[in-house]
Amino acid sequence: MPQQLPAMFIADSPGLDFLNSIATPVDVPIDWIDDGEGLLAWLEQSKLIPVDVLHTMRDRAMPGELDRLADQARSLREWFRVFVRERKGRTLGAADLRKLEPLNLLLARDEAFGKIVAHEETATGALTFERTRRWSSPESLLLPIGEILAKLVCQEDFTYVKACEGPTCTLLFADHTRGHARRWCSMAACGNRAKQAAHRNRIKEQG
Repeated sequence: MPQQLPAMFIADSPGLDFLNSIATPVDVPIDWIDDGEGLLAWLEQSKLIPVDVLHTMRDRAMPGELDRLADQARSLREWFRVFVRERKGRTLGAADLRKLEPLNLLLARDEAFGKIVAHEETATGALTFERTRRWSSPESLLLPIGEILAKLVCQEDFTYVKACEGPTCTLLFADHTRGHARRWCSMAACGNRAKQAAHRNRIKEQG
């Protein structure tokens, strides 16, 4: 189902952006991957998967197949959300690995490989080594998601994974600011609402 608003990519971490694919940016909750078309649209906006691959998957999918894939993506998202919320604010260690077995099982399905390609648009036609994968089934669309979740776990300092302090906000982000003082998903949204609320409270106290 087409969404009125573009997906939100404000977490400074692709893995957390995936968790933020359900949010309440205004008043009504939006799930950007609530069906198969929504999942394809989110994947395109995230730039995780080449557009031509997404078009091919849409054309080849059996009726209902992409909707079932979206179900799997939402289940993965909500399982991983629990993992992140229980561990945000502290450093991960070897003891956390056991809880990540479902993610490792997903990653084990990957048919990734490397190849040498020439960039003909450059003056030198330089040869480079690139990673790609065989997109053998719609389920393979989940593999780049699994990869960004794994990179979140292995490369991000969970000490600075935070939840927005907005009272009704559900968004998560990685705080890469100097001094790690970030409090809001964005200053334009929850940060601005908090400043307005503080201003009203000051006026009320003065009155």
